Amino acid sequence: MPITPAANLSLFWPELPYLDRFDAAAEAGFGAVEVLFPYDMPAKETQRALLRSGLTLALINAPPPNYTGGPPGFAALPGGEARFAHDMRRVWRYVEALRPRMVHVMAGEAEGPAAAKAFAANLRHAAAEAPPGVTLMIEPLCPQVKPGYFLSDYAQAAELLAAVDAPNVALQFDSFHAQMIHGDAVAVFEEYRPLIRHVQLGDTPERGAPGSGDVDFDGLFAALRAGYDGFVSGEYFPGGPTEESLGWVSALGE
Repeated sequence: MPITPAANLSLFWPELPYLDRFDAAAEAGFGAVEVLFPYDMPAKETQRALLRSGLTLALINAPPPNYTGGPPGFAALPGGEARFAHDMRRVWRYVEALRPRMVHVMAGEAEGPAAAKAFAANLRHAAAEAPPGVTLMIEPLCPQVKPGYFLSDYAQAAELLAAVDAPNVALQFDSFHAQMIHGDAVAVFEEYRPLIRHVQLGDTPERGAPGSGDVDFDGLFAALRAGYDGFVSGEYFPGGPTEESLGWVSALGE
């Protein structure tokens, strides 16, 4: 599919109730959205909002947060495999209702070889259970935002994907995190392009709109146009009216 701009409704239009953000995205011209954690709302409510607005759901995160104060049960916690499998069953129910194209499987806080082994095993298990047409994503997150997060480097992510070796597990690229981790988001995208199936945009160092900071978005957009087909989602803090931060949508297509 061609490059398709998407809006992250967990961050865009923060002044609106969650379900009203779908209509705002459609009115702004988006055809797709992503929602980080849709689990606070019954799946049917989000499903109705998607149908009403005519939007495609590009991506959700998984597993659901743990609201009881216990460990989050994310995928790289050694000894947490049973908990992960249990939590993913809820994810699959939301996937069935909402039909996201991708599910970002979050690693959680862990370190060391045992964590890498647990993450790979959990990804293989989830990949075997995933519905047809759904791709599982992994994404390195910078320590400034997620200290202690297991997956914090793109080379580490590439090694993990090679170990998992599943066609429906791929790399999620975020310009904010790539720039914060490696200092050059464009170089990261170009190096790991064959593994990337989803792109998110945010500028550094404040995770603002493209053009508000240090990322070379002219270079990144040129690289995207030269060899990427898929969703490109704005995942940043608008810092004002969301509509005023959307210049990147037209710049991406130039």
